[in-house]
Amino acid sequence: MSRTAAIIGGGVIGGGWAARFLLNGWDVQIFDPDPQAERKIGEVLANARRALPGLTDVALPAEGRLSFHASIGEAVKGAEWIQESVPERLDIKHKTFAEVQANCDKGAVVGSSTSGFKPSELQEGAAHPAQIMVCHPFNPVYLLPLVEVVTTPENAQTVAAAKDTLSGLGMYPLHIRKEIDAHVADRFLEAVWREALWLVKDGIATTEEIDNAIRYGFGIRWAQMGLFETYRVAGGEAGMKHFMAQFGPCLQWPWTRLTDVPEFTDELVDLIAGQSDAQSGAYSIRELERIRDSNLVAMMRALKTQDWGAGALMNAQDRKLRSGTVLAARAADVADPGQPVLTVHRSVPLDWTDYNGHMNEAKYLQAFGDATDRFMELIGCDAAYIATGGSYFTAETHIRHIDEAHAGAVIAVRTRVLAGGGKKMHLWHEMYEGERLLATGEHFLLHVSLETRRPSDASPEIDAALQRFASAQAELPKPEGAGRWVGAPR
Repeated sequence: MSRTAAIIGGGVIGGGWAARFLLNGWDVQIFDPDPQAERKIGEVLANARRALPGLTDVALPAEGRLSFHASIGEAVKGAEWIQESVPERLDIKHKTFAEVQANCDKGAVVGSSTSGFKPSELQEGAAHPAQIMVCHPFNPVYLLPLVEVVTTPENAQTVAAAKDTLSGLGMYPLHIRKEIDAHVADRFLEAVWREALWLVKDGIATTEEIDNAIRYGFGIRWAQMGLFETYRVAGGEAGMKHFMAQFGPCLQWPWTRLTDVPEFTDELVDLIAGQSDAQSGAYSIRELERIRDSNLVAMMRALKTQDWGAGALMNAQDRKLRSGTVLAARAADVADPGQPVLTVHRSVPLDWTDYNGHMNEAKYLQAFGDATDRFMELIGCDAAYIATGGSYFTAETHIRHIDEAHAGAVIAVRTRVLAGGGKKMHLWHEMYEGERLLATGEHFLLHVSLETRRPSDASPEIDAALQRFASAQAELPKPEGAGRWVGAPR
């Protein structure tokens, strides 16, 4: 049964929320009085469909249904999550919450995207204060996992379920239990923003130079390790205490002007805007969004390979997605071992494509390698077994590239055993998009001792599981292309 979210206010943030829910299988009902709302949200969704599936190594659920409604009352009907992203005026928010609560289910969570108001301010005069809490995301909402959840004692019975819902969307709910203006992350952003304005106003650096200082330096460190862990490393073997002792005195130095705000004049605005136009004016906003999304996906996928930072969060989401799919967990879970087994079901990420606009040839090998790894896990050659000193090494591979795959395509790899037993395993992979065959991969592997690095017999349990598939699939017709070599006649 599908779940339903209502989005009240469909600007940049509201559109991002809509994409996050929709692409995770939720039905989404939107209210926004802007006559251009459907077009604008459609453009955000197009970017999200291009980018978000590339973060996961398992296919996302089927996309939910999207609908636009003429009133708040219609939009919130039947919704278990209602996300408010209206303008940052308390009177508008109070009016919105009153209409929401007059029409929504009593058990619905009402999250506010506000970056400035405290939840107690939002709850003032509300019919059901316990429903309303701050759930402040970061742009683009459909990619960045952080959401600041700020609550009051009124929310004590509802916040755990709200955090579970956000985690299920692949987000990281940072629960801020004590109210504070501007929450947590925006306080850092505000401090950096103020200092940046002074540096431009005083002629120290341009907007582009400041951006370069961030993206070529500490921004990369922060992306994977945050602030305190970065400085702990900077302290060397003595750790954080040494760092604090060494750099603590600098807190008394007059380096920054963080507590002093430059006068916000037309001249300062023109100076900042002019430099920003010179820096990025060659691109439209939509082009910059796509560039941003491509960069974020590539960086976050790199962190996935290290299982670190945001990458560790994405890996956890993959495990959740995999547990809810048709991918079998063990050989015993495969109902019909006589048919090819689904070993990969995922989208083609942005960083898998090349200058021709389709999947790079090396990524076909990666997908087939993932399929081999998955099949190894199925028959019991998992991390625990490998830790005992046995594994499979690939000795020979042949890939045929039959058709193109593009970014965002949902691909499936089905694997069969051509022969197996003892030291040997001969696999055949077929990659599909729907019913369209994209590529085949033939792989011959040897079981080895990790101590001697030489061929050895697999454990009896693994051998039996492998031979179960080999025997059951022996009567299948020989796949077209099996045994071919480069240049072989058809």
